[in-house]
Amino acid sequence: MLIPDIHKPAPPFSGSAVVDGQFKEVSLSMFQSKYLVLLFYPLDFTFVCPTELFAYSDRLKEFREVECEVVAVSTDSEYCHLAWANVPKQDGGLAGVKVPLLSDKSTKISRAYGVLDDETGTAYRGLFIIDDRGLVRQVTINDLQVGRSVDETLRLVQAFRHVDKYGEVCPAGWRPGNPAIVVEETRRSSTKSKENGDAEGSENSPRPSSRSASLQSSRASEVSGSV
Repeated sequence: MLIPDIHKPAPPFSGSAVVDGQFKEVSLSMFQSKYLVLLFYPLDFTFVCPTELFAYSDRLKEFREVECEVVAVSTDSEYCHLAWANVPKQDGGLAGVKVPLLSDKSTKISRAYGVLDDETGTAYRGLFIIDDRGLVRQVTINDLQVGRSVDETLRLVQAFRHVDKYGEVCPAGWRPGNPAIVVEETRRSSTKSKENGDAEGSENSPRPSSRSASLQSSRASEVSGSV
């Protein structure tokens, strides 16, 4: 099975989902103006899966603050999803989870996204970040035994949003408010340093954006004023 290529259109999908206790049709086209985290999980009524679904549900407001939705998918039927959604959390159920639960009973969606285990007919823990143009921006696929990090998923969406808005690039571990890198400015600085015969260390030092530098300066002033 082929996994969708980065920065290429995400495979279209549609199907019946449980949304707020009701059956609703959910499709990729519904999220054209937003980012989407498409979260594949193996099975309903299991152990790791509810911890992930509650974790993403609890942070759904933060995703929506950056215009991103989350949809969870498994190869269970919508009726199985509904039954699980009606079981209290303390009994291993999903009562209270706000993330839509999309049914992929035919396995077509899981296969299209390259996460289907053909032997079991279930999906691996695949996670896809799809942007507001319908392009795949990030892919991770876990084996079944280990759950995913909501913090990292949210950080990636925030970083891609920053790149889209400002045209800067984000270094390792970047979070909102941290310095980003202006590529063209860094290239010009590197070229000038080489022409002037500067040391190698200064040639390759990326320069934070002026917007990020202003933010750091403002924070420094606040700290100084409060001491």
